[in-house]
Amino acid sequence: MKTSQLFRHSRLRLAFWYTLVMGVILSLSGLGIYRSLVQSNWKAMEREIESIAGTLHDSLEPMLPPSENPTTVLKRILPELCLVEQPCNANPSLIERHTTGISDRNTYYIRLFNHQGKLLAFSPNQPANLSQALNSNPWQTLTSQGIRYHQFTTILHSADTHEDGHQKRLNPSWGYLQLGRTLKPFDAEVKRIQVILIIGFPLVLGLVIISSWWLSGLAMQPIYQSYQQQQQFTANAAHELRSPLASLLATIETVLRIPPSQPQDLTKMLHTLERQGRRLSNLVTDLLFLTSLEAQSSSKPFQSCCLNDLVSDLIEEFSELATIADIDLIEQIPDEQIDVLGDESQLYRLVSNLIGNAIQYTPTGGQVVVSLMVKERTALIKIKDTGIGISIEEQNRIFERFYRVDSDRARKTGGTGLGLSIAQAIAHHHQGHLTVKSQLRTGSLFTIHLPCLTRTQVCS
Repeated sequence: MKTSQLFRHSRLRLAFWYTLVMGVILSLSGLGIYRSLVQSNWKAMEREIESIAGTLHDSLEPMLPPSENPTTVLKRILPELCLVEQPCNANPSLIERHTTGISDRNTYYIRLFNHQGKLLAFSPNQPANLSQALNSNPWQTLTSQGIRYHQFTTILHSADTHEDGHQKRLNPSWGYLQLGRTLKPFDAEVKRIQVILIIGFPLVLGLVIISSWWLSGLAMQPIYQSYQQQQQFTANAAHELRSPLASLLATIETVLRIPPSQPQDLTKMLHTLERQGRRLSNLVTDLLFLTSLEAQSSSKPFQSCCLNDLVSDLIEEFSELATIADIDLIEQIPDEQIDVLGDESQLYRLVSNLIGNAIQYTPTGGQVVVSLMVKERTALIKIKDTGIGISIEEQNRIFERFYRVDSDRARKTGGTGLGLSIAQAIAHHHQGHLTVKSQLRTGSLFTIHLPCLTRTQVCS
């Protein structure tokens, strides 16, 4: 219960930090995109205003009247505009609208000032309550009745000359042209982007929360499985160690009760103590060896190993045991040399474990065949027996630590239940693997797959 709560709490914390980090990233990204869109729209709007103002500027300058008496000429040039202190036609004809080059009168407005900053003419749709004083800054943003406007001011020059005494001079500045537009479309677009971000961010954040919870579960799954395996291993190791320790302690207590007058019983008990102690020593040694294999902590470099000699030596070593058990031990080794890169002592233990298991689980009169071959640059060592076999359900568990197919028989022979686990770990340590094919009451076939050295003729 506490373990489940611990992993649930860890998963919650992992999901929280993932959501927090992704929320910050999304917030900064959304803010950056928002600013980029607003600035690009703003600059595009200013470029449009400058373009229209430039067109008006180039069209008006050649026809500008002298600044001393502009009213009559301005009315003729710009019939759409209203002159200051004169009646204004708020609904000009379509031809008059196009005279100034602006057809969208609801968006743009025009104002003309003389060189002294006095307002001369203006569009009838200009914002209310605008100041008649000239603001010569190129760009201004102002607000009228809750609506924002953006306007651009440029200087107008007149090419007309006039006599001043006996000198002819060019008037450097006729006046100023102001072109402005309402920001209602721009503000509406900004508002639309804000609504999208306000609505979209919680939705995206919700998806992030769901995905973070799912991803944290995926991340915690191998950790949880490893923790369960560690717990199972600890329980199995404690169980395996408890039995010989209990037997050892019981034997010691018995020895302490034996009277000195019975030395023959003392010798027998001492042999029992030696056997139990040796079993404990083998178990601890196997556990340490398996741990070092899985941690890849071996510092001994791999060397070229001849599998032909290794298998031949093991056949010779187990031949006496097979003869005693009345089992026919057969070797099938090719003449060509097959080399692999590895630790010879570990490979020796790997093959030895499998041959020993094959002899142990094969009944009297059976057969064990050990063969060596090369297939597709992979060295294959096959150990086939006619033993009791392994069921399909148990084949998926035989490489687990402390698992025994026949527990009673394995305990009688002194097995620790780590032989196949060590064999699989050694194979993985040599970039290979171990497979099994078996059928109950028919026999088993264990195959060791090891990468072959490509420099040899057989493996090329």
